[in-house]
Amino acid sequence: MAKEIERKFLVTSNEWKSISKKKLYRQGYLAINNGGVVRVRTVSDKGYITIKSQRNNLTRDEFEYEIPFEDAEYMLENLCIKPLVEKYRTKINYNGMVWEVDEFIGENEGLIVAEIELEYENQKIDLPNWLGAEVTNDPKYYNSNLVNMPYSKWKI
Repeated sequence: MAKEIERKFLVTSNEWKSISKKKLYRQGYLAINNGGVVRVRTVSDKGYITIKSQRNNLTRDEFEYEIPFEDAEYMLENLCIKPLVEKYRTKINYNGMVWEVDEFIGENEGLIVAEIELEYENQKIDLPNWLGAEVTNDPKYYNSNLVNMPYSKWKI
């Protein structure tokens, strides 16, 4: 069984932008239930379906499978809850670990977060200086919650 262990942080500067190439991610949700989700995603010309369990601390079960791109596109447009979550993702190597910076567009434009996947929950990490507050346990930053309450509707 696959496990996902990750931490998530707000990004507070643009210093990371010149580091690497970004890719467009489009994702939608077929089901959102008690913290568990069934997600469809496209990345460049690839399609994926992912099932994630509810989070237990930093960990949750995750199953991801590649599906035909055309099937993923159809599901995004016709079956997924709207709005879709769209973002540009940049992968950055920092002190031997890979950070994923998500720069949201569309309904969530203006939100920029960075996440890192860990091997175990208490793993020590070095934080880049372009990170701000940790939002790992704040549900409003979960991608699945950005469907029902997009960043553009937050009262900041």
